[in-house]
Amino acid sequence: MELREKVALVTGAGRGIGRAIALALAEKGANVAINYAHSRKEAKEVAELCRSHGVDVITVKADVSNRHEVRGMVEEVVGHFGGIDILVNNAGILGKALRPMEVTDEEWDAVLGVNLKGAFIVTQEVLRYMKRGKIVNIASIAGKDGGTVGPHYAASKGGLIALTFNLARHLAPDILVNAVAPGPVDTELITPEIKERLRPLSLTGEIARPEEIAHAVIFLLENDHITGEVIDVNGGRLMD
Repeated sequence: MELREKVALVTGAGRGIGRAIALALAEKGANVAINYAHSRKEAKEVAELCRSHGVDVITVKADVSNRHEVRGMVEEVVGHFGGIDILVNNAGILGKALRPMEVTDEEWDAVLGVNLKGAFIVTQEVLRYMKRGKIVNIASIAGKDGGTVGPHYAASKGGLIALTFNLARHLAPDILVNAVAPGPVDTELITPEIKERLRPLSLTGEIARPEEIAHAVIFLLENDHITGEVIDVNGGRLMD
C-alpha cells in the first residue's frame, strides 16, 4: 500500500508507541486521526508534529471500550476525511496486579475491556466504512509467553493475537490484518528500575524504542502480501 494521502486511525496515539506510529505515518504522507482517552494535551502536541509533515490531522477523544464513544469517534473521522484506509489498534493498559490471586474482577474487566474488547469494538465500527485497507493490532510478547505483568494483560494480548488471525481469515483479500508483538518498550508505562531489570533479558541487551515498533507497523502497511502474521520485536527473547 502506498501510504501517501491514505487515512489512518491510530488509537492511544497521544503517547508512547501510538505517538511513534502516528508520526511515522505522517512522515510517509498519510493523514492521521489521533485517538486519545485522557492525554488531550499530549495528543494535541502529536498532532502538531504530524502537521509539520504537510498532512491533515485531527484528534478524537474516545474510550475504546465504550461502543457509543467509539461509534462517535469513527463517524467524526469519516466525516472529516471521507473514509478510513488504515486502522492501528494500539490503545492498551497494563493494570496494577501482577499475580493471579491479586487480580480483582474490576481490574480484569478494565484490562480486557481496553486491550481486547476495545480493539474489537473499534474494528467493528471501522469496518462499517472500510471496504479495502489494512489493520494492525499492537499485541505483546506476553500474549505468547505469558509475560511478567499480570495474567489479565497476558490474556488480553493472547486474545488479540487470536483475534488478528480470525479477522485475517474473514476479511481477506480486501482487508489485510496483522499484528506486532513487542517485548518491553521504553515508554512511560514502565519505571526506570523495571527497564534496567528487563534490558539483560533480550539478546540485544536493550529494550525497544517506540520508533522500532512503528517501523514494524509501517512495514506491514506497505507490504501487500502479508496477512494473518505476528511480527515479533523483542530482541530475541522468544528464541529460548
